[in-house]
Amino acid sequence: MKTSKLPRTDSIQKFAKFWDTHDLTDFEDELEEVAEPVFDRGNSIRLRLPPRDLKAIQRLAESKGVSQAELIQHWVLQKLGRRKRGG
Repeated sequence: MKTSKLPRTDSIQKFAKFWDTHDLTDFEDELEEVAEPVFDRGNSIRLRLPPRDLKAIQRLAESKGVSQAELIQHWVLQKLGRRKRGG
C-alpha cells in the first residue's frame, strides 16, 4: 500500500529517516536508475579540541538551533569571506 510519495530533498538525514519508516517496494514505480552519485559528501577535516572548547561549541550550536558542524562551517566560511551555497 502506497502511503506517500518519495521525499524531494538533498538531505541524507531526511532520506534516512524516511526509509526507516517506509518500504522500498512501495515505491518501485517511482524509482529510476542513476549513473552518477546523487549526494556529494565533500571533504572533511578532523579537528581535535579540548573538552572545554567542545562543550562551548555544543552550547553555542544548541542556542542557535544548528548542528556543531554547521556552526563551525559557518565560522570557517565567514573567515574566508564566503557564504554557504544556497544561503
